Amino acid sequence: MPETSPRRPPEVDRVAASRAAVAARRARATVKARIADGQVSALQILDRAIADPEGVEGRLRVTDFLLSVPAIGATKLAKILEDLGISPAKRVGGLGQKQRVRLRNFLIEREATNRSRKRSRLIVLAGPTAVGKGTVANYIREHHPEVQLSVSATTRQPRPGEVEGVNYYFVDDTEFDRMIVEGELLEYATVHNAYRYGTPRAPIEAALRRGESVLLEIDLQGARQVRQAMPDATLVFLLPPSWDELVRRLVGRGTEGEEERERRLATAKIELAAQNEFDVKVVNNTVAEAAEEVVDLIKTRGNSGSSR
Repeated sequence: MPETSPRRPPEVDRVAASRAAVAARRARATVKARIADGQVSALQILDRAIADPEGVEGRLRVTDFLLSVPAIGATKLAKILEDLGISPAKRVGGLGQKQRVRLRNFLIEREATNRSRKRSRLIVLAGPTAVGKGTVANYIREHHPEVQLSVSATTRQPRPGEVEGVNYYFVDDTEFDRMIVEGELLEYATVHNAYRYGTPRAPIEAALRRGESVLLEIDLQGARQVRQAMPDATLVFLLPPSWDELVRRLVGRGTEGEEERERRLATAKIELAAQNEFDVKVVNNTVAEAAEEVVDLIKTRGNSGSSR
């Protein structure tokens, strides 16, 4: 009996299959776009994929699914998949039971963190003396121009390299008193029993009205005032790697005399004890790493901030 070759599907079937494939790709692209835009949560998509593994959501590759989640890029993706024990070739609907549980827990934790960060567009960076708040702020200013740093007012004299209107507004006590009386400061405080610092209110409120995020780099007293005035603010505490390193940094910068150093170190011990009042802690091992962590918190949509 002569051998017969497999029958090719009718042309109409092949056209229909091609159209179906295109429609499926477009449907998956729509799902990914909705996750990226925040129109639907990744958890909702996971639930749909589990309920219908052969549906649009279920047919999504887990790599495409996770890359659609805001702030997850290719570098983070590889570690996430490794931690979850999921192969990049897997589809969301084809995950095993344990993989589903691990992925669900990961998404729950991530969404809880994002809700905490998004509860306010106001982010406050504070920490003990000499921990490097100003250095971190300057790094952000130089390497992340999308983060606009506003300028605090202070009654102290400029340090070497500081520029009026860039690092601070240097004012005398009379002008500072006027700003307090006129209600022009969001917060203000006397630091180290010596100089006064304050955050001009108008630029901060204007930025928030425009829907922009605001970064304030201030002292502990000021952070507490902001928390009272705006309870939804996210407070970030900048920590030194160790107490010995904090002492080294304070002595090393050489801008204070012996008596002033001792006073600042005594203040730093008290300030370090307040770290649990803050929502997020960032260790300043290196300026670049600490700055990147802060920038990640800001979720820049057009930002503004303050410096102390």
